[in-house]
Amino acid sequence: MFEKNQLIMCGGHGVCRVVNITENPVDRRDKVRKYYVLEPLFEKASTIYTPVDNDKVIMRRIMTKEEAEELTKRVTEIDTVWVQEEKNREQMYKEAIRTYDCRSLVQIIKTLYLRKQNRLQEGKKVLSSDEQYLRKAEELLYSEMSVALSIPKEEVEAYIKDVVRGQESVV
Repeated sequence: MFEKNQLIMCGGHGVCRVVNITENPVDRRDKVRKYYVLEPLFEKASTIYTPVDNDKVIMRRIMTKEEAEELTKRVTEIDTVWVQEEKNREQMYKEAIRTYDCRSLVQIIKTLYLRKQNRLQEGKKVLSSDEQYLRKAEELLYSEMSVALSIPKEEVEAYIKDVVRGQESVV
């Protein structure tokens, strides 16, 4: 169970602060089931109520600064994925994003970035679905890393690139 004021990752909402733990906000007679009152950090003017024992929505603690730094150092080791069949590829992106696993998000970002570069070099348009999944994966990963590293979300991509470039110059 999370504690009041703790930062967590919550489903499609990304980083949220646990504002309160309360009784059922809809059915006040239900005194047994507890609910988290969550406030998304990057979605202003919204409040989320979700049962503490909700097993349908992924909720987990956010990564620590050390975990974010370690993930960044390992970005080059994380493989891209390729699925030839477009429907299967899109399903794989959806499933990976739904896990909210940072390594999976890096994998999607790397894959879609390279796919985008290849399509542009071939004179083809970038698929809107690819752009959509790339933006979603970046939003989830960069918002969590922003909080973990205490840097603005807009600077996370540059931070990762700087770390990767620094590793390349050492080799």
